[in-house]
Amino acid sequence: MATSPRRTRRPTLLAALVLALTAPLALAACDVGDVTEAVSGDEPAGQESGSAKPDDPVAVSLNVKRGAKQVPVDTRLTVRAEHGTLGKVVVSAAEGKLRGTLSKDRTTWTAASLLEPGTAYQVRAAAKGMEGGTAASNLRFRTADLSLDEQTFPSVAPLDGETVGVGMPVVVSFDVPVKDKAAFEKRMTVTSKPAQKGAWHWLSDTEAHWRPQTYWKPGTQVDVDVAVNSVPAGGGVYGQEDRRISFTVGDSHVYKVDAAAHTMKVFDNGRLVRTFKVTTGKEGFTTRSGIKVIMEKHESKRMRSETIGIGEGDSEYYDLDNVQWAMRLTHSGEFIHAAPWSTGSQGLANVSHGCTGMSTADAKWLYDHSRRGDVVEYVGTDRQMTLENGYGDWNLPFQQYAQGSALS
Repeated sequence: MATSPRRTRRPTLLAALVLALTAPLALAACDVGDVTEAVSGDEPAGQESGSAKPDDPVAVSLNVKRGAKQVPVDTRLTVRAEHGTLGKVVVSAAEGKLRGTLSKDRTTWTAASLLEPGTAYQVRAAAKGMEGGTAASNLRFRTADLSLDEQTFPSVAPLDGETVGVGMPVVVSFDVPVKDKAAFEKRMTVTSKPAQKGAWHWLSDTEAHWRPQTYWKPGTQVDVDVAVNSVPAGGGVYGQEDRRISFTVGDSHVYKVDAAAHTMKVFDNGRLVRTFKVTTGKEGFTTRSGIKVIMEKHESKRMRSETIGIGEGDSEYYDLDNVQWAMRLTHSGEFIHAAPWSTGSQGLANVSHGCTGMSTADAKWLYDHSRRGDVVEYVGTDRQMTLENGYGDWNLPFQQYAQGSALS
């Protein structure tokens, strides 16, 4: 599975304050109806009023208190005009602008995103009253600090811009467990052109997959939005960052392996293009039947029996330094790869430790032809593929798969 960079520490609050004191405050003002933002500060408001007319009760209020220093990061900042309309709202932080929108009646400004931890904000707002009076607010507040153990970072596969096979699920992995899966799932969306029905399925507290009801349609454009920054994950943990990626689905490559017949048939967009002789797992190392998906590709890979529990000294022990054209199908170690040592058995018998072995020339052709997300369907054995062992998402009927959603 491709992963994104691990979490890095945010700039410290001290660094933010030094920046705020040593650089001119950059403020972006906007007229009513615009999106606004800002740069740094350190206390918030309840209400401030500065009416030019004593009989005009216009005032500006916020949903945070003036001078607050431990504002929760999941606060959705709002600014309101009491008895009037907002004219200008500017929210600033050292790390960048906090965007927001004004309501149609121009009485409320709402931030477009939640807050960042350990960050000082400054809010400048102006309002006009019904009787011509004015009110202004210049308020500061600070959010609570969060350690890395109090934040969970989402890694997403596929990679942004990648072209994948029709079986590729969307995989989101979290480095700190998510307890409130429903809160996160509400902020995790997959959209595609053409549109295709699909569902999330949580494999664990740290991994969620999304798959369409049937294999992706070739040529589909997919957008993934994991908008969990500062969203409570439960247990005092919050999302660390939003992630947005887009990918493309290529042609349909479906490979059908019959372990009993020792063959692999290659179908491109439903058309049979090649048939290969193969060998699969022998007794005691039976290859799993079911639907698998290519997870990763290696031109050369070292394969050692210790990874499947066979130690040195065992008669089944092996340590192969240069296995060519290897494509991973399961976490447990099933690959398709070149196996020149078993060419005499390919098409006739199953002699491997669970992998699918081919001649070097056939394996090279298939490797060059394949991409991550291509589908390999196995039949002919009494050992079944499981959901969790790699990208096993297609081994459950869709209705049952969708029950793994936190919102089902």
